[in-house]
Amino acid sequence: MEDSREKYLTKSIESRLLLKRRLYRFQLKKEISIAEHMNNYTKLLTNLVNVDVDIEEEDKALILLNFLPHKEYETFILTFINGKQSLNYNDVSTALVNYEVRRNDKQSSSNGTSTEALMVRGRGSNRKGKGERKRSKFRPNFRDLKKNQCTICKEIGH
Repeated sequence: MEDSREKYLTKSIESRLLLKRRLYRFQLKKEISIAEHMNNYTKLLTNLVNVDVDIEEEDKALILLNFLPHKEYETFILTFINGKQSLNYNDVSTALVNYEVRRNDKQSSSNGTSTEALMVRGRGSNRKGKGERKRSKFRPNFRDLKKNQCTICKEIGH
């Protein structure tokens, strides 16, 4: 393990080649989160800087956007680059993490809504003669009131 670390951190042409290969083959895997993906990408960029490989900010951003799954992130990418003359790596990474958080929130809230809907539907099955219904303590029993009787003081005709 130490040999491989030393190999990457030496400034030889071989180590630069290996790190650049990793950079250009870097892809988002479905089983890891965007945050973890960004962490791995940042580590790779740091290793490249340590072996004196300079990558421009826009190239970092473009490489990152290029390795996102096309089907899932096409709309995000097109919306993000629309009207921009250049890209900054920090802006892209921040927007990407924010997009993922919103997407996860949306998925979790849609799952919660379906669960709530099932609970409401299940509650409604106990109606119309399938059990005794209890009345609220704060609500008067309207069946016991006479015509024109006040619900508050129980007097008739005022």
